[in-house]
Amino acid sequence: MDKYQHCQRLLEQLQHTMQQHQQWQTVPPSEAALASVEPFAIDTLRCAEWLQWIFIPKMHQLVQLGLPLPTQFEIAPYVEEAMKEEQGGLAIFAVCREFDNLMKQK
Repeated sequence: MDKYQHCQRLLEQLQHTMQQHQQWQTVPPSEAALASVEPFAIDTLRCAEWLQWIFIPKMHQLVQLGLPLPTQFEIAPYVEEAMKEEQGGLAIFAVCREFDNLMKQK
């Protein structure tokens, strides 16, 4: 499995894990909330919202277009801290840690 296929599989796993733990929303945040320029949109979105509405779509786009994947990549520490009290936080963190490890591979 190449890096793009592995990334696609992890994106699907992350979405499924978030849905399984009721962290998936049906209504998107406002355009203003999505337009945040802060890392992880920390000033306008909860961690699960950032994953669903910003991270997953951007990663899907990179994979679908065959664009370079990020190499300086680390989201797991943020997810671990931000979701430590959330339902399914550990499961979501585990998938994000896999993303970090995948992106570090050459």
